[in-house]
Amino acid sequence: MSDEMEQPEGSEGPGESLFDAPSMGEQERMVEAVLFASAEPVSVAELAARMPHGSDPAEALAHLRKRYEGRGVRLVRVGDGWAMRTAPDLGFLMHKESVETRKLSRAAIETLAIIAYHQPVTRAEIEEIRGVSVSRGTIDLLIEMEWIRFGRRRMTPGRPVTFVVTQEFLDHFGLESARDLPGLKELRAAGLLESRPPPGAMPGSGTEEPEEPEEEAREGQSELFEE
Repeated sequence: MSDEMEQPEGSEGPGESLFDAPSMGEQERMVEAVLFASAEPVSVAELAARMPHGSDPAEALAHLRKRYEGRGVRLVRVGDGWAMRTAPDLGFLMHKESVETRKLSRAAIETLAIIAYHQPVTRAEIEEIRGVSVSRGTIDLLIEMEWIRFGRRRMTPGRPVTFVVTQEFLDHFGLESARDLPGLKELRAAGLLESRPPPGAMPGSGTEEPEEPEEEAREGQSELFEE
C-alpha cells in the first residue's frame, strides 16, 4: 500500500486546524461589535468567552484603542472592563441626553468621598473620620445609586462589613480606577472640602453651637482626602 494512504475525508492536514483563530482584523471587528452592543463595560475574560477559540481579545483591544485615537468616540478602560465612550472634548454635545439631576446631601458627598479614598472602609471608620454618625439612609442611597457596594468583612471582632466604590461610580466620573481620583486641590476647587460656619453661629455673638467642635474636627480631617 502507498504511504500516501487515504486520509479520511475532511481530516486535518499538517499544520491545519479546524479552530484556527480569525485574523486580527476580524477579531477587532468582533470586539468592536460586542462593545458597541453592551450597555456595561466588558472584561477581557468576557470577550474571550464570546470569541472563537484561539482569539486574543487583549491584543485586539490594543489595536482597536489605537484605531479610535482622535475619533469622536474612544475605547477606555473602566475598572476591569472596556467600553466605548464619547471623546471628552465632545461631551458638551451629549448634555441634553446624558445629564441627570441628582443632588446629594453634604453627608452623602462626604460619606462617598471617604469610601472612595479609604476603601475598603467600615461604617465605624467612616464615622470616625467624619466625626459624626452616618445615617442608614445615606448608605442606602449610595447603594441604591450603585455607587458603593458591600466589600469583604473584616476579620475583627464582630466581622464588620466594609464598603467600596463600584465600577458604575468609576464609569460615571470617567475614572479608570480609584487611583485616578482627584487630589486635595481638585476637591477644594469642586467645593467638596469647603468649610462652613456652624448652624446658628453668628460673628461676635459669643455663643457657639455644640456642632462647632464637630466642624473643627471635620475641617482638620480634610487632609485625609489628600492622595
